Amino acid sequence: MEKEIEELKKRIEDIEKRNKRVENDKAWETFFLRKVLIIVLTYIFAVLYLKIADTTNPFLGAVVPCVGFFLSTQTLNIIKKRWISNR
Repeated sequence: MEKEIEELKKRIEDIEKRNKRVENDKAWETFFLRKVLIIVLTYIFAVLYLKIADTTNPFLGAVVPCVGFFLSTQTLNIIKKRWISNR
């Protein structure tokens, strides 16, 4: 009986650790600064790529993928909420 109780305690502890990890992952996924960092890094890499490809006005061209990312994150949240409510 004591062994079973210890095993249950261990399982609960493992579940609590997992839940905390999942909560932290979710918090990171929804963290505004994370989206800003992705946009900035996307812009920098797009500018570098467009400069190497020798395109005209790479600084303006690099805005397109950044805006695309930002809009997709906003749209996906709306679609996700709708999907969850319909489940």
